[in-house]
Amino acid sequence: MIDAKPLLAKKDSQSAEYPRPQFRRNDWIDLNGTWKFQFDDENVGEQEAWFKQGVQGEGIQVPYVYQSEMSKVNDQEHHSIIWYEKTFEWQTTNNEVYLHFEAVDYYTKVWVNGQLIGDHEGGHTPFSFLITQALNNGENTITVRVQDENSVEQPIGKQSWKSDNFLCWYTRTTGIWQPVWLEEVSSIHLQDVGMTPSVEDSTLHLQARVKGHQYPVYLEAEVFFEDEWITTAGTWVKGTQSSIDLTLDVQSDEADFRVFYWSPDHPNLYDIRFTVKDRSKTYDQVESYFGMRSIEVKGERILLNRESFYQRLLLDQGYYPGALMTATSKQMEEDLKKVKEMGFNGVRRHQTIADRQYMYWCDRLGLVMWAEMPSSFLFSTTSMSRMMEESREMIAKHYNHPSVIIYTLMNESWGVNEIYHRDDQQNFVNALYYQAKAFDPTRLIVGNDGWEHTLTDILTVHDYNSDPESMSRSYKNKEEFVNGSPSTTSCKQNYAKGYKYGGEPVIISEYGGIAYGSTKGNDWGYGTRPESQEEVLLRLEQLTNVIKDTKYIQGFCYTQLTDVEQEVNGLLDHNHEYKFDPEKIKRIIAQQSNGFVFE
Repeated sequence: MIDAKPLLAKKDSQSAEYPRPQFRRNDWIDLNGTWKFQFDDENVGEQEAWFKQGVQGEGIQVPYVYQSEMSKVNDQEHHSIIWYEKTFEWQTTNNEVYLHFEAVDYYTKVWVNGQLIGDHEGGHTPFSFLITQALNNGENTITVRVQDENSVEQPIGKQSWKSDNFLCWYTRTTGIWQPVWLEEVSSIHLQDVGMTPSVEDSTLHLQARVKGHQYPVYLEAEVFFEDEWITTAGTWVKGTQSSIDLTLDVQSDEADFRVFYWSPDHPNLYDIRFTVKDRSKTYDQVESYFGMRSIEVKGERILLNRESFYQRLLLDQGYYPGALMTATSKQMEEDLKKVKEMGFNGVRRHQTIADRQYMYWCDRLGLVMWAEMPSSFLFSTTSMSRMMEESREMIAKHYNHPSVIIYTLMNESWGVNEIYHRDDQQNFVNALYYQAKAFDPTRLIVGNDGWEHTLTDILTVHDYNSDPESMSRSYKNKEEFVNGSPSTTSCKQNYAKGYKYGGEPVIISEYGGIAYGSTKGNDWGYGTRPESQEEVLLRLEQLTNVIKDTKYIQGFCYTQLTDVEQEVNGLLDHNHEYKFDPEKIKRIIAQQSNGFVFE
């Protein structure tokens, strides 16, 4: 049975499951758990006013999608329209109440007590609604309708748009797949803040928005490092003003070079407390953190904090046992600790937008992260508009996380299949590139990862050659390689027609993919299949050494972290357990390469 009137207990925002760890108020209200759930295959729910009459189906465990075992529905058929309902008791106050969805795939409409609150399109980014005016003092009902056609004009990433999984495309994700929660705040509060570090002059620039004030209020920022106070600064915000710019000097005599840098070896994080107040009252207080780090290109090298930085990345598809793309904070932490234990210094989060807890653990543990926009698979005005909008939301979600150093906007020409020769598709990728640079000029951008580049800050190459000698020959002559077609497995040109190499750093952003473990008929990986662990490790070492011995290459990304459904080329198995001795992997991966040269 579903309890129709659960009492909503507030939770401490320091709890591990808090969905937004970089923007903490004192408490929050968890709406995960059992919701009523119903398929709407005939699309009659709105006409019959299910948002007033009620959802009649059985329960689902939010935030797991109905296709997953953890949802307790575990239905593999495609249902394009689904409904959720949650009933709860609420005691109204003078504060504002926000309903937060961390990610819902794909088009969402929300009602509270039968009143339409709003809608959102996009399957991977967070959104919120102010629901104060719709709440009753007593029983309340949230109703959610989700429509997901799994169309090739939607950004769907690795979700199969066919009736079954195929190649490297997996089970679909429909509906709520990241946390749902409530937040109660003062009507005058900090709406959001962007934090931009500058290691050159030891400052942190803040761009904040304050909401709800009609008279001047004061925004104060206090900075600490390991509980030691660093600085306090603030500014008065006029009643007619909502956006604020503020710069803080965060240098310290205790740091070796004026600031405590964030890096994979030393993931130093500063704490920062924001307070909105006036001369007599405090309205809002938010706890956050930031990292002092820079990422830039200098000639053919990538510099992290003005030092040459060789990237040893592991590709992470973001799938979890029994849960598809949904994970607990503990699962994310354990995976990322294993990434470090195997000698990697970063992850490429592939074709999905990670939970904020995932980025939090990258920040805390010291792993650089490539954030990637999930692809659509048909070029049209509809798909372009959707990609442009959701990629903006992706950037906003990642902006404050020091671990995130690169945005990948397209992958392997998916959705722009004719980009090599078509001006419109080239212009679209360039539009994504310039949009990303406008919204976040602090990070590096890869326009179309893998091949057929147009505008890009890095020449990235996907090469699944399983023969180390043949692979080595592809990269011996740099002048021939950079404007050629080095991969014998893709046979794609590095640059689209009309574009050529301009001295960018080179990274092999996918390689390996060595299958090992399962022997089912539809299981697969790249290249010839080894028969033993020793053979896998030997090939991994030989292929990795080809890259590391090519001095102009600045890093690599191995495919992949875990086995995923029919793909068995993970260093971890489907249950995220080691398939190989991590120390043996580390000896292969973490040998010193190009070195660190201080600029």
